[in-house]
Amino acid sequence: MLEIRLMARRVSVALLIVLAGTACVRATVTRSPAAPVAGVYTPTARESAFLDTLSRRTFDFFWEQTNPRNGLTPDRWPTKSFSSVAAVGFALTAYPIGVERGWVARDAARERVLTTLRFFWTAPQGPQGTDITGYKGFFYHFLDMETGRRFATVELSTIDTALLLAGALTCRQYFDRDDAGDREVRALADSIYRRVDWNWARDNETLVRMGWHPEPANQQNPRGFIPAQWAGYNEGMILYVLALGSPTHPIDPAAWTQWTRTYKWDRFQGQEFVQFAPLFGHQYSHLWVDFRGIRDEYMRGRGIDYFENARRATLSQRTYAITNPAQWRGYDASTWGLTASDGPIDSTFAIDGRTRTFHTYWARGVGRDEMNDDGTLVPTAAGGSVPFAPEVTIPTLVAMRERYGEPLFGRYGFLDAFNPTLRTSGPPLHHGRIVSGLSWFDTDYLGIDQGPIIGMVENWRSGFVWMLMRGNADIVRGLCRAGFTGGWITGRC
Repeated sequence: MLEIRLMARRVSVALLIVLAGTACVRATVTRSPAAPVAGVYTPTARESAFLDTLSRRTFDFFWEQTNPRNGLTPDRWPTKSFSSVAAVGFALTAYPIGVERGWVARDAARERVLTTLRFFWTAPQGPQGTDITGYKGFFYHFLDMETGRRFATVELSTIDTALLLAGALTCRQYFDRDDAGDREVRALADSIYRRVDWNWARDNETLVRMGWHPEPANQQNPRGFIPAQWAGYNEGMILYVLALGSPTHPIDPAAWTQWTRTYKWDRFQGQEFVQFAPLFGHQYSHLWVDFRGIRDEYMRGRGIDYFENARRATLSQRTYAITNPAQWRGYDASTWGLTASDGPIDSTFAIDGRTRTFHTYWARGVGRDEMNDDGTLVPTAAGGSVPFAPEVTIPTLVAMRERYGEPLFGRYGFLDAFNPTLRTSGPPLHHGRIVSGLSWFDTDYLGIDQGPIIGMVENWRSGFVWMLMRGNADIVRGLCRAGFTGGWITGRC
């Protein structure tokens, strides 16, 4: 995701119901399967109980902290913040999980979903820079929690919009009954998705741009598009699947080919895989798309699928922590994981005779050509990778909770990050707190951390979100246009 963080028009919802089409197909999912659907690891009773606690507390973040008046989810809590459009997408994905697990009534979850989707469908769209929520179907990265209007001068974000859409389509699949409420959910989700003009975001190029500002950047870039495109392997995979699958404004399938041409295949810590250093880039798209056993042309050439690619990336990070070349405190086989997160401070000073440089929010991660590591570990790095390598991720999550206790694991599960190297007072912290002799701990929960944890733990336990999205015609169409074959998609193109 981009490093910068961030109701005027009314349309009769009755007119939208024609867009819902035929009732969607929802796969039946058993809440407590005899064996997990991904990985070959059988958790202990203690680990299963822990996953129950982790998932419930993480769900409660979305349920309790989302604004019930408009469905906007905060970027973080308890620090007062704006809403993150991506966090709303994760919240929309979490609500059906909460229903299936018995944590919230179906009617209550549907009402929350309807509130959210009604807001995003009716919120003002236009080219102006103020008093606005989006443009061309896309939404600004951050929105004011109360008004839902653009926060400050943040960008119109293509990837954060894609994550929101993925959550909306999850609800479209789940609420499949033939009654007025469920039909409205489907109509709104379809309408919000079909409104997005993906071709506009290409800016006359093959690849999709990362974002846009209504304010002109300069004379050479009067339209305000961010120069960067979605290129190289990263979380943009879900964006391209949705853009290719659009029934109204699909991009050319050549975009997928061009995107894969920018991949970097290399070896890191004994694993060969497409490189992307922070683990979130290997997790987000997999929350909604079951990539097990299906392959595009690129992966057919490598002899693996994207699921195996993500597994290798996960294992490489664990091996990196075991070898611990920079000798950070606390790294070992059961305490590891780097991805985008908060950090303690932007400063350089000596600890135990070593010069150490720390950062605040940073896209932490390690790979063949990128080493962004300041000793800050991030629980969602392991939590969002549970299906890929359950035999190492689940024991890691348990160990981190048991080793660090309440400062790391609280009301809503895991706090964002911790840094065991920084465990004594020094320069004033930008964020978080130090528990003397133990570690620096973040004091915020982040929505974009919580979403991968609850979604991917559930996918490993029951395949729930994967099975829902296998039934979505737009996702299937996008995968087919990208050239995927094999596995569950066979015969569906």
